[in-house]
Amino acid sequence: MVRRKLTSHFFFSAAAFAMGLVLAYGNRAVSEEILLELAAGSHDRENLTVSVALPESLRDAKNLTLKRLPKGQPIPVQCTSGENPRAVWIVRDPLPAGQVRRYSLAPSETAPSEKAGVKVEDDGKRLLVKVGDKPILAYNHAIVSSPNPKLRCYARSGYIHPVYSPSGEILTDDFNPDHAHQHGIMFAWRKGHFEGRDTNAWHQAAGKGRIEHVAVEAFGGGPVFGHFTVALRQLDLTAPGDPKPVLDETWHVRIDRFEPFFVFDMEIIQRCAGKSPYRVDKIHYGGMAIRGTDRWFQKKPGDFDFLTDLGKSRKNGDQTPARWVDFFGPIGDGLAGIDVMCHPGNFRFPQPVRLHPWMPYFCFTPASRGSFTLEPGKTYVSRYRFHVHDGKLNAQKAERLWNDYAHPPAVRVVNN
Repeated sequence: MVRRKLTSHFFFSAAAFAMGLVLAYGNRAVSEEILLELAAGSHDRENLTVSVALPESLRDAKNLTLKRLPKGQPIPVQCTSGENPRAVWIVRDPLPAGQVRRYSLAPSETAPSEKAGVKVEDDGKRLLVKVGDKPILAYNHAIVSSPNPKLRCYARSGYIHPVYSPSGEILTDDFNPDHAHQHGIMFAWRKGHFEGRDTNAWHQAAGKGRIEHVAVEAFGGGPVFGHFTVALRQLDLTAPGDPKPVLDETWHVRIDRFEPFFVFDMEIIQRCAGKSPYRVDKIHYGGMAIRGTDRWFQKKPGDFDFLTDLGKSRKNGDQTPARWVDFFGPIGDGLAGIDVMCHPGNFRFPQPVRLHPWMPYFCFTPASRGSFTLEPGKTYVSRYRFHVHDGKLNAQKAERLWNDYAHPPAVRVVNN
């Protein structure tokens, strides 16, 4: 396994969402103030992250300040790095549909405070993400061994676990004895075909495939968001000789500074590792998956539920298409859950879902509609947003959250 930290080479697709480092572009003094206008569009807005391409005139500013007009209240702002930097901030107050809001963006001599921002730290085994002092999630880049020494095949790296509720409870599970191959938040194809051989990176005990972490390419935090970029690889374990790379994978993850709920976005980019294509065969599960906490399984089978945008639950939602799925259950004296949103740009959107009727796990699984092939030289991109909450999330709020993700409001530069 190779690990490296990069602080200047980090980018993310403009079609998804901005990621990066805190405002640092140089030392040349810049005096121009830029006026920005945020338009809500056809949806009510509240508690969402927005961004705008950073104007050329401000790209050399060491620090920036953002103020809401007309009163000039300061708002934390953070910029991405890379060739096309963006200024990113959070709109907390309601902005009704059809209305606009204006801001001024200007150079500043004062660096933003990161005390209450998002922190991403590497402890040598995991990337640990916090908002202030509250843990949000961990990405495991070191191999995590199976707690059962007789089942060493289930050792795994390259997945997210644990995910915490805002109240500090763990909502995901790892190495559960009933399905030890399910690991927190993971991405794997259950049934594939490569160079004439069947592959299976989902279930390690099959001995046909494996997914492993390759490198930490970037990570960092700031007053508005934290981020990390990691590289993974899928291997064919049945190839003649040594295991053969099948797919190279990149995860871009951004975690926004929200309370009392957590929000993080994932973009997963897959590419053929060589000149051979990879075919994902038809099956009713596999893809982006979450294994829920064992607490939802120990009390009684099915002590949890799902809610989809079509009103489906674990009783009637399996293999139905979904724009979003809220996955929730009892924690302590209340409820907590993870609302997972599928981006409209995803393949076969709205993607079918595997909603297990009695085990706390589900996945977005486009393979249930038929086989498809990943071709060399092309990318397969999957995007999802995760809203982690305490209490029950009603369908109306879940729909608003998905609209913010799928149809973000427009921000334009009024003067430049």
